[in-house]
Amino acid sequence: MTPDAWLTAAVLVLVLIGLWREIATPLILIFSGLVALLLLDVVEPEEALTGFSNPAPFSVGALFVVAAAVSKTGALDALTVRLMGTTGHTRKPMLKLLTPTTLSSAIVSNTPIVAMLIPQITAWSRRMGRSASMFLMPLSFAALLGGMLTVIGTSTNLVVAGQMDDAGLEPFAFFETGIVGLPLAVLGVGLLVYLAPRMLGRRRPAGEAVDEPADHYMIEIEVTRDGPMDGLTVEQAGLRHLDGLFLAAVRRTDTTIAPATPKTILRGGNRLQFVGQIDKVIDLRAKEGLDFVELGHVIDLESPNVGYFLAVLGGDSPAIGMTLKEIGFRSRYQAAAIGIQRDGVSLGGKLGEIPLHIGDTLILVSDTGFRDRWSRRRDFLLIDPIGPDRPTRSPGSVRTLTILGVFIAATATGLVPILQASLAAALAMIVIGVLTADEARRAVDIEVVGVIASAFGLASAITASGLDIVISDGVIGLFDGLGPTWILVGVSILAIILTELVTNNAAALLVFPIAIAAAPAADLDPRGMALAVAIAASASFLTPIGYQTNTMVYGPGGYRFSDYARLGAPLTLLVIVAIALIVPAVYSV
Repeated sequence: MTPDAWLTAAVLVLVLIGLWREIATPLILIFSGLVALLLLDVVEPEEALTGFSNPAPFSVGALFVVAAAVSKTGALDALTVRLMGTTGHTRKPMLKLLTPTTLSSAIVSNTPIVAMLIPQITAWSRRMGRSASMFLMPLSFAALLGGMLTVIGTSTNLVVAGQMDDAGLEPFAFFETGIVGLPLAVLGVGLLVYLAPRMLGRRRPAGEAVDEPADHYMIEIEVTRDGPMDGLTVEQAGLRHLDGLFLAAVRRTDTTIAPATPKTILRGGNRLQFVGQIDKVIDLRAKEGLDFVELGHVIDLESPNVGYFLAVLGGDSPAIGMTLKEIGFRSRYQAAAIGIQRDGVSLGGKLGEIPLHIGDTLILVSDTGFRDRWSRRRDFLLIDPIGPDRPTRSPGSVRTLTILGVFIAATATGLVPILQASLAAALAMIVIGVLTADEARRAVDIEVVGVIASAFGLASAITASGLDIVISDGVIGLFDGLGPTWILVGVSILAIILTELVTNNAAALLVFPIAIAAAPAADLDPRGMALAVAIAASASFLTPIGYQTNTMVYGPGGYRFSDYARLGAPLTLLVIVAIALIVPAVYSV
């Protein structure tokens, strides 16, 4: 290895460790690695900044705006849930849900589709007396499969297409990723419909009551000092046999009484821990002598403008690794957390002192405008109001679908390049009034766009330093004697591992130069290797943190971390087999 290759490898290892340990946001870590390689003179400035002139980041940014318009108008989600109907136990409505979700994700970013459908599926499941956990994880996985159908289905495909352009290859045609993506989507949806009811136990989301204490939603309320309950027993205070709520414990300064008995005497300042349904909290507000511990005086609970929300934390949230108290949650968001659920279990104790993790679901109380203020920022991956079903379609849906249809037709036929078409579609959404300029600006995820642009520079360093040849030779040596197909499998597995550890876009950008270098040994056209990287980097089925739609359904579905690997492992194996069988058959040299 050359000195530049050693330096590049060292920087990449440090970046990957930082991403895995979540030391900082992906944008900061990847851009820092790029700057380090620039300072070390491993790459020239024009190579380091190649991502900032590549069409891919700008196309992704424009498609965020288009997706935001579709999300705002509810142009697709109402039809999807309506197709589920009211018949069939689990598999029939699941098939009716996953099929249009997969097709929709081929033309609209899967993230807003999943965000739109989570509250609707949750409400539908509640009405039908079924568990939303049976549907939400398959929803996320089907959206991922749908993204493999077209070049605009996921940002990963656009990123790889951008790298192909830089490498002197013709970028993917509109439906080219569907060569592998279409068989995967058909077989994958069938596998989900068959396996999900068998492998996903009945999970209970945040806000839903259950019989097992470990799965209850928990809230802590304080007895008012010198209030009407001070000095009364639990029974005298009317806190026994509450509908949908159970008094699990009484916490005092020096002791905890659990379980609380009917004769337990309440004192001012005692903290009462209730478990049960979130909507029953409203009933507790009517009882005099109780104060919500976490609310303080920030929110007037008697106001008609008070709303309850479930908010899921993603990897980009500034709250990750901090406590509610450290981040100043109430003053920062004008909201109060009255519950935290993690890994399918509601957390007890002092909520303000619990470090927050990726995928945590917060049960919040705020004014009814909370969702509008924060839904398009990176602080929360998903905000789902708790309460009556909301209308999902606005008057702009017809205009939005018209623009979307023209965009798809123009790009699918090759009449207009994707960059120009996506920018024109985004601008049209603003001109016709579907989105305001401010809404369009907030719709663009600068973190994702910045990661893509910065990672292009890291990929250039891998090629310029010769590290791609070193790693590809290692992959070839590892599978030497097993045949060319196993080299393709090895590259695909590398992309799958990296997409679970870091991000799908970063994985694609880092593995692409390695894959292109290994293409001759695998007897493949470089396009075949590029396609394998795009598909494998999108196959994030093993963890709740590998892709943001998986994180979004984590809390609302009440899942445990291991649930993802249980259902996702067969899908991952299917992806590897499909790549190994289809790519050599189509792209052999």
